[in-house]
Order: sequence, then C-alpha cells, then structure tokens
Amino acid sequence: MKNLLFIISISLLVVTVMFSCKKKKIPPTKTELLTSASWKIEKVVAGITDVTNYIPACSRDNLITFVSNGTGSTSEGATPCTPPVTTTFTWRFQNNESELNLSTSLIPGGSGTFTIITLNETEMVLSQQVTIPSLPLPVAAVITFKH
Repeated sequence: MKNLLFIISISLLVVTVMFSCKKKKIPPTKTELLTSASWKIEKVVAGITDVTNYIPACSRDNLITFVSNGTGSTSEGATPCTPPVTTTFTWRFQNNESELNLSTSLIPGGSGTFTIITLNETEMVLSQQVTIPSLPLPVAAVITFKH
C-alpha cells in the first residue's frame, strides 16, 4: 500500500511540474515586428479620400525592408518604374516607440516621421501630416502596409 501511495504521489508531482513549467509566449518586440519581412503599400488615404489608385503601380508595389540594425531600403516590386528607384535609409523608433522616424520621406510632401497606428505580424499603419501643393493646409495621410 505504501508503494502505491508513493507511486501516485510521484506521478502527481511529475504531472504538476510538467503543467506548471509550460512556457509562456513572449510577444514580439516592435523591432521584431517591423523587421520580420518586407512591407508593401496596401492603401493610402489623404484626409478622407482613398488615393491609393493615384499612386503609380510601379511605386505601389515597391517593397520596403527594415533591418534590425536601424537601416532599410526600398526596392522595385513586380512592376518596375523607369528608371528603377531604389532608396536606402536609416530608421529608429522615438517617443516610447509610438513614432517611426526615417532618414527619408516615403510620401511626397511628407516628412520622415510617422505616428504608428498599428504594427503587428501582418499589418503596419502609419500616419503623418503632408503638404499637398493645391491645398491650403496640411492633410493627414494614413498608409497601410502589408507583408
């Protein structure tokens, strides 16, 4: 009887240790999310107007790649522009990782600083104020990127 109780006690101990040692998944950092794969423009909204189709197809399919060392590049997608456009840049997070700062502008009339609206495994949504020559005031531009 003592042996049976000992075996049951050891079995319960082993089962308890197995379930209590289950690893908790650590969520990825913003740097890991940003650098996990190249990004491509999905949608661009200026003010309340979807302007995605006003962007030339050869620019709309470009790939934007961020590297964890703070560098990055844009490269031509399936529809290359003439002449091809490739850009290198540096990047960093600022304001408690709520903003993404690039050494170059991705949008004509914009700056290199974007407010991060969403950054997850599949989507990045950035916003910034842009100046459009035909408008008297800057307008908010929201860019959605996908992997």
